[in-house]
Amino acid sequence: MADDVISFARGAPSADILPAEAVREAAERALSDDWQRALSYGTGKGHPGLGEWIAGLHEGLDPSQVMVTNGSMEAAAFVFSHLLEPGDRVLVEQPSYDRTLLLLGRAGVELVPVPLESDGVSIEAVEEGLAGGPVKLAHIIPNFHNPAGCTLSAAKRKRLVELAAEHDFTLFEDDPYRLIRFGEEEHETMLSRDDAGKVLHASSFSKTVSPGVRVGYLAGDSAQIASLSKLAGETYISPNMLAESIVFALCESGGLERNVEFVNGALRERRDALVEALGEHIPEADFVVPEGGYFLWLTLNDDVNSPELLEAAKGEGVAFVAGPDFLIEGGENALRLSFASVPAEQVAEGVVRLARALESTRAAA
Repeated sequence: MADDVISFARGAPSADILPAEAVREAAERALSDDWQRALSYGTGKGHPGLGEWIAGLHEGLDPSQVMVTNGSMEAAAFVFSHLLEPGDRVLVEQPSYDRTLLLLGRAGVELVPVPLESDGVSIEAVEEGLAGGPVKLAHIIPNFHNPAGCTLSAAKRKRLVELAAEHDFTLFEDDPYRLIRFGEEEHETMLSRDDAGKVLHASSFSKTVSPGVRVGYLAGDSAQIASLSKLAGETYISPNMLAESIVFALCESGGLERNVEFVNGALRERRDALVEALGEHIPEADFVVPEGGYFLWLTLNDDVNSPELLEAAKGEGVAFVAGPDFLIEGGENALRLSFASVPAEQVAEGVVRLARALESTRAAA
């Protein structure tokens, strides 16, 4: 592999857009103004001030409906552990986040695949899955999907909430990219439409502050949150109160809002560079242009095998994640590109390298 690898593989921002100074200042405030809470055990619900701030962010939520966790993946692990038993049927988008598929696989559930369309999950496929037997949970990534890049339409959000109430299943709204958007439109959460207590909403500060803070949250029915908070307390006594105190200080000061604005501008520039480079160097590529988030899902011609392409790409000094990692089956002609980790001025060169790898694998076939 070339020494100067351009990696579209990692779902994390490059170091040049991490808010080191803002986090340093927030840490100083936390250890000055909130040091007793920051340096002590908390409860399974997490930092109460941050929980109140999150409730306000969602407008109309009571703080009793929020728990703060060590990242949104841990929130997902608690939900799956609390709600699911081996053999339960779970609807999963195809493609879907690979770590979610791993967690659900370990839970021993029956995965019911539902395909994605350009505006999110196929409602017809969801209804077919429900017709096949009782469903315990549906996992949905509504905004700027990882890996597919698509965004769930308003009509589909409304219908999913209705179906969850009608068929008595939990709608797990996995929404870590909600604030990482490149346009003005703010998409309504499914939680805000939920009158039946069927939606559990998860999000994260990993995307708006930094991956290293490991702070996320769950929001939903207060009784469910109370049960999940109890499970959290029994699991680790207390989440990372120092990290949560730092994030709270950043939120209170307006630093989070300023950082989101900066990061969104940088990521929009990277997305635009990637879309332009793909159009020039790999014109056959089929993809949804993401309205936010980190990812673009690339579908190539059927003669492409993305795991083989990945090996050739390594030799050219470029990396990505092959499509099969995100599907129960298939995906051999697809791949995920993360534009978050590649500065805009390196994007075109990365795509040129990918195009060379694609040409070499076809020549060798």
